[in-house]
Amino acid sequence: MIINILAVGDVVSEAGLEYLERRLRQIRREEKIDFTVVNGENASGIGVTEEQAQRMLDAGADVITLGNHTWGKIRITDMLDSSPYLLRPANFSKRVPGRGWGVYDGPQGLRIGVVNLIGRVSMDPTPDNPFTVADEVFRKIEADVILVDFHAEATSEKLAMGWYLDGRASAVWGTHTHVPTADGQVLPKGTGYITDLGMTGPARSILGIRPELSINKFLGGLPRRYEAAEGPCKLEAAVFAVDTKQKRCLSVRQMLL
Repeated sequence: MIINILAVGDVVSEAGLEYLERRLRQIRREEKIDFTVVNGENASGIGVTEEQAQRMLDAGADVITLGNHTWGKIRITDMLDSSPYLLRPANFSKRVPGRGWGVYDGPQGLRIGVVNLIGRVSMDPTPDNPFTVADEVFRKIEADVILVDFHAEATSEKLAMGWYLDGRASAVWGTHTHVPTADGQVLPKGTGYITDLGMTGPARSILGIRPELSINKFLGGLPRRYEAAEGPCKLEAAVFAVDTKQKRCLSVRQMLL
């Protein structure tokens, strides 16, 4: 059986969320998508509220993953504990709320596992080692298809994770940098991989933010609060076609809408 997995890049700002709401169900129909994972950690700019997370699920996301801004809206902790469809990185401390992976119902009784991990290179170094935590999760998870969102800054760390999980994960994709990479591929042992999906949000922006605010920072100006850019939005994503019988990804196709 071949199933189509849609992975959607970081949703940035209320405008990005509204664009997701307008487009996601149409994309799912047109592309014959069987399962959708959306990274939603920037829906509020920094963090996501319970109301925003529920809107993503209502829009057609099967699972929402997060990252370094998980705690940006601290009230999300209640939903992290109560909803199995909202994940935070599995290599966060075991003392924090929520879960880092889950197994979900797919088409025709398939079990689809989703794992959320966060990198440490050029980011907060305090989470557990994502590679060893991935090993722990893969020893426990029982699923026909396993998908991994690796939220990380360094391309080298993301590539290393893809190759490390080659043959064990059905697909590994990177999030966080908001710029899509042109390296969608199927690794030798059958894992679909892309270094970064990109983002869903304001198109005329720097990573979703008003350009002048980012430029001001690089020029050494006084600190200013980041604000989402205005104007048209875009949705960046990737579709992974997975053969569940052969247990390998057949293709990786990027999308920009």
